Amino acid sequence: MKKLVSILMALVMLLGSAAAVAEGSVSTDGSTSMEKVIGALGEYFTEENKGVNFTYNPTGSGSGIAAVLEGRCDIGLSSRDLKDAERESGLVETVLAYDGIAIIVHPENPVSDLSLENIAKIYTGEIANWKEVGGADAEIVLIGREAGSGTRDGFETITGTNDACQYRQELTSTGDVITAVSQNPAAIGYASLAALKDTVKAVSVEGVVPSEETVKDGSYRVQRPFVLVTRKDVPLSETAQKFFDFATSADAAWIISLAGAVSAADTPAAE
Repeated sequence: MKKLVSILMALVMLLGSAAAVAEGSVSTDGSTSMEKVIGALGEYFTEENKGVNFTYNPTGSGSGIAAVLEGRCDIGLSSRDLKDAERESGLVETVLAYDGIAIIVHPENPVSDLSLENIAKIYTGEIANWKEVGGADAEIVLIGREAGSGTRDGFETITGTNDACQYRQELTSTGDVITAVSQNPAAIGYASLAALKDTVKAVSVEGVVPSEETVKDGSYRVQRPFVLVTRKDVPLSETAQKFFDFATSADAAWIISLAGAVSAADTPAAE
């Protein structure tokens, strides 16, 4: 009888713990490039934890970092590494996944491959016409992201074009960049590989096509991390911690892969 009571008490405690998690919430804020990845993870997590309220606010990396620092969300989302000043302010970064930054053009553009050097020359205005890189005789229209974007930071850092790009348009989301390029045969832009649509064409870079495989093996050079940002001295709630642990585990790698990125738990460095 005592054993049965002990089992029942343990069951009640377990159910109580599960109910507490099921009634919790997880709020995320930041990178628009991470929409597919974080959306897929959130959907799976809430299916497995009925009653949990999961939210994602697509404001951009810089805004997401500020949101977690100011306590306006549980987890910030950044598609770039934290800066020294951000780390010194008490923030911690955990790499969730790796994503290629695809260089995109209109599907009718005959250019299918560019060198990293020529990409930099295009964005700084040194190469201004598509015919200089094997395309049509047309002025190149430069599309990019707004200041503070993690995608822009990653692209400019990798190409060595920080503060030197001659943008025609600076847009506030990955989706907007894809739409703008899809509507202009002379445009070029950059966007998260995880967010690509067939309305644009991703060119290869120095002969390497952007893909999950080439991001994973490092041969595609234009890539950056997807980062979860938390506060060092402020513990997550039980529910938010459960989501964090799940998202960064090997169990979530297949979900991240289906969303078009490479889980940090599934890269050679992690193995």
